[in-house]
Amino acid sequence: MNDGLIPQRYAKALYKYALEKGTSADIYREMAAVASAFDSEPKLQKVLANPFVTAADKEKLLISAAGDKAEDGYRSFVKLILSHGREAFARQMALAYRDIYRKANKIARVRLTTASKLPDAQLARIREIVGKSFPDSTLEFEEKVDPELIGGFVVDVDSTRMDASLSSELTQLRQTLLRRN
Repeated sequence: MNDGLIPQRYAKALYKYALEKGTSADIYREMAAVASAFDSEPKLQKVLANPFVTAADKEKLLISAAGDKAEDGYRSFVKLILSHGREAFARQMALAYRDIYRKANKIARVRLTTASKLPDAQLARIREIVGKSFPDSTLEFEEKVDPELIGGFVVDVDSTRMDASLSSELTQLRQTLLRRN
């Protein structure tokens, strides 16, 4: 089976279950925490794939990755994936659940990358402008600093990009000069 198909099926089943129980938002937050745990600790994936680590230890890891007060639905889900030997797909399942939830609830992911940390007033202004551009969506902001931008910022909203960085302008200027020669 395809690595993408298995996580999608489990994530869809969990989402339908969570909708029925009225806990889809809670499980969304837990899945975001789980995905974040995998991002911040890459060894977590290796531990879950290790056949010498007990199922009980894997369960503890996945429950703690979701936060202190994991929902019963999430706990049952963890037991289900462990009983079917699907724990190696836990990260992909968390990502797939987040995508399903975001799509169903019109949530757009916004990544704001700046050359340096911006003052709160400027961040608020950028958030306001982006919010007006996507009035039908709830926006989830993620901020990142990348000094290679030199100046300015880049805003990614799902698959839409607005690049107002100095490095991008310099690249465009260089390409224009190269075409003229």
